[in-house]
Formats: sequence, structure tokens, C-alpha cells
Amino acid sequence: MDLLTRIAPTVWQLAFPVGHVYALALPDDGWALVDTGVPGSAPAILDALAQIGGRPERLRQIVLTHSHVDHMGSAADLVAATGARVLAGAADVPYIRGAAPELPPVLTEAERALHEGIMADLAASGIPPRRPVEVDVALHDGDTLDDWSEPVRVLHVPGHTPGGIALHLPASGLLFPGDIIGAAPGGDRAVLGPFNVDRDAAVASFRRLAALDDVDTVCVPHGGPIRGGAREILAAATPERDWR
Repeated sequence: MDLLTRIAPTVWQLAFPVGHVYALALPDDGWALVDTGVPGSAPAILDALAQIGGRPERLRQIVLTHSHVDHMGSAADLVAATGARVLAGAADVPYIRGAAPELPPVLTEAERALHEGIMADLAASGIPPRRPVEVDVALHDGDTLDDWSEPVRVLHVPGHTPGGIALHLPASGLLFPGDIIGAAPGGDRAVLGPFNVDRDAAVASFRRLAALDDVDTVCVPHGGPIRGGAREILAAATPERDWR
């Protein structure tokens, strides 16, 4: 892993070209991941965990913010290697399990060329095929994850996919928004994530996250993490105008 960044005392970003992964230390030497990158990323993820003191058998949870291949792509391999449990938003469970085809995004003209380029790059990179994975816990809005180092609020944030979720850790001011929020590489500007199945719902989800209290750091999957002044950056964002 070329870029392993400590975001908070118990949180590290594992940076990938497409779709960052976040590792979180749990009580009793356990670990959790938020998302898993594209298929084939498991060896790099496990190597990064080893660098920060994590052993495969200590990976207890994999939380998938949504069903897209750059987020759930290595979940099956990681489960096979570690026995970790998978948690995901209830409405995305059929896609993650492979029981239903994913809904295609409704692309704006500004998104179309970007989407075609990313899909072409992924196809040319030779990544392994996407493998479905069993979801052990289906998450709903208002659920909490109480076995982490602090209480975690689960927020249903549909629009990018039907069952997208965000994780909010109020005590430490952390937000994991999934692809509802993207950021510039320097983390100084927030944008609506592109490629949504329901743009209006995605904008509403963005606004819900932007209105949260106790958010200092936004751990985006694409771009640089928003660190310091996150609430002001989110408040200044104009998701209604992004990707037009």
C-alpha cells in the first residue's frame, strides 16, 4: 500500500486509485473495514492492516456503504481469508448477494464521458470478476453499531444506490458518507457523488449529511478526506448544481 494515512487515533485511510478503504481499530484488538475496494484488493488491504498491527483473524466486520463494485469488490475474498461478518444497507442486500441486478445510474451529460472512461479503465486493468458475498446484518436508518470504540449511527442515504448508508461517529466527529459525498484531492471542496440512480434523492441525502452536528472529518471514498472545517465545507457545497 503506497498511501496509508492515519485520519484519527483509531482510523486509517487505505488509498486506492478507485475507491478508498478505511480501517478502524475496535476494542479488544479487533478491526473493522468500511468498504473493500475493487476485486483483487484483498491482499493489499491485509498487508496494510498488518502494517498498522492488524492480523487477518482480528478483522471482525466489513461495513459496505453500498453495492457498487469499487466498494464491495473484495468483500468475498476478505471474508474467505478472515471470517469477518458483512454489514450493509438493507435495500442493497439483494445486489451484494447477487440475487438481483443492480439498477443502472441515470447519467447527466456531464457524467456520461466520466462514467465511460472509468468503466473502460476498470475493464482494461484486468481486475477479477465481481463476486457476490453473503450479508450477515442488514442495516436500517437509526441502527447503531455499539461494539465499536464509540457508538456509531447508521443513516440511510439513498440516491446513489437504493440502500446506501452513511456512518456517523458523533463523539469523534467522523462521517463515512459513501458515494453521496465526494471531495477534491485536497479535501477543500465537497461535491455530490456522480452516477446516481435517483439524483433528487442523492441531493436530499447530501443535504441531510451536511446538516449533521458534530462532523469535523468526512472520510470520502473518492478524493481527499475533508479534515478540519468540514461543516463549513459541506454547507458551502452546491450539490444541486454538480454534474450538470
